[in-house]
Amino acid sequence: MRKSRSKKRFLLPDPRFQDTLVTRFVNNLMLSGKKNKAFGIFYETIDIVADKTKEDGVVVWKRALSNVTPQVEVKSRRIGGANYQIPQEVRPERKIAMAIKWLIFYAKERKEHRMSTGLASEIIAAAKNEGAAWKKKEDVHRMAEANKAYSHFKIN
Repeated sequence: MRKSRSKKRFLLPDPRFQDTLVTRFVNNLMLSGKKNKAFGIFYETIDIVADKTKEDGVVVWKRALSNVTPQVEVKSRRIGGANYQIPQEVRPERKIAMAIKWLIFYAKERKEHRMSTGLASEIIAAAKNEGAAWKKKEDVHRMAEANKAYSHFKIN
């Protein structure tokens, strides 16, 4: 028998915008426990986004995050010796986690001089419904649509 479920830890809001979602993003951006550096990169990114788009940087970032957030995903299930990709709705917490990880991953892949500029350009692209992170979301949705025939094999 498994142990009881672990308690959900609540995050403190970040110092500049008083938003827990920003803290969650920074925690994913952080490497080797360097949280101050991660906050510096994020704030610099928001400033770059605000300069380039002439809008509030946090609003553009939240729009990009919502554009990259997936609604469905496929999960593998073995039935009768065959593996099926079964489409499922994504839990709300997982939706945000996937969107954050995709934005950061594809910003790193851009190979720009600084992480803040790469992240800023990925955020601006995602806010306009383009860019690699947005394409990843579209691919996940397309995969779920293609495997809709197996949706009766729901995973409980």
